[in-house]
Amino acid sequence: MYDFVVVGVGPAGARFARRAAEDGYDVVALEKGQVGEPLACSGHVSTDVWTFTGEGAREALFQNEIYGARFHVGGPRSDAYPFYKREVASNVIDRVGLDRHLADLAREAGADVREEHTVTAVEEGHDRVTVEYNGPDGPGTLEAKMVAGCDGPRSRVREALELPEPDELLHGVLAFSDEEDHQDFVDVHLTAPTFFAWRIPRGDAGVEYGLAAPPGVQVTKHFEELIDGYEIDVSHRCSGAIPIGPPDRVTTRRGFLLGDAAAQTKPFTGGGILYGMTAADHAAREVDPDRPTTLAAYERAWRDDLERDQQLGRWIRRAYSLPEPIQRLGLGALSGEIGVHMDRPTSLVSPSHLRAMLSRLHVR
Repeated sequence: MYDFVVVGVGPAGARFARRAAEDGYDVVALEKGQVGEPLACSGHVSTDVWTFTGEGAREALFQNEIYGARFHVGGPRSDAYPFYKREVASNVIDRVGLDRHLADLAREAGADVREEHTVTAVEEGHDRVTVEYNGPDGPGTLEAKMVAGCDGPRSRVREALELPEPDELLHGVLAFSDEEDHQDFVDVHLTAPTFFAWRIPRGDAGVEYGLAAPPGVQVTKHFEELIDGYEIDVSHRCSGAIPIGPPDRVTTRRGFLLGDAAAQTKPFTGGGILYGMTAADHAAREVDPDRPTTLAAYERAWRDDLERDQQLGRWIRRAYSLPEPIQRLGLGALSGEIGVHMDRPTSLVSPSHLRAMLSRLHVR
């Protein structure tokens, strides 16, 4: 019997599998397809991502450096309100390559990572969990002391364990153009109803265009308007759900959720790579498969770390739906140099941001 069955080998699942294996636990991790595919997530991340990777990762995965963002209230030809840092704010990376790299680190640590294994059922018992799957050699069954549900926004593990769903699921669309672009600013359009659209230069790898909005919104229509505004042809389209708002509980007696399955995401961007891996580290530190009561410590730890940023992120997101004149007024008043960390809204009150604000007021 395994110590952990990890369902889903995205960043959160791969990170937990690696950390648990490094701690000496017997870990098997199942991915329904090939790791990293199909792509359904942006590759724009904070530079903190490199603290979770191994040797040579930056050289292999790096695509572009970003210093700031231009915010638009309207299409590509509308006025831009720049927000920037003097140092690199974020990186654009090979997103599929990141997933594969993290999975390889889990394998190197001793985790048994199996691709093309689709989980069909999860049953939680008093002293174990039973996981059924379909693999390349047919159906099979695994038993473990605990199961980690890292299988995305529409998590089969979450459903099987009867855990509550995220507050909402946004519909996101991505597409890519072949245009070479080494600009160091991303473009953000506050035109999608209750969320936003974006343009991310990826250096030699082209440009990423994306848009996300809640159910009921004509996402495809708004995305086509974005592309038409840039007068560009795109290909390699993909889409996926973006979970926003974690449920009140992400643990049971012998199961727990990580990453998108737990809605451990940023409410103001939908990104979850760093939040999911941060939560995975908390799980690896706190959870003992022989002591189910330790799951409560994981529940407390990840919320203590991320909850304030998620709460503030929800307030930031509300600004996306303010009337356009108010958006323009606010962006115009606040644009300029910032000291904010892209993953931590609480850094709005950090010394570096306050210094940037005071400096800007002095200049004006």
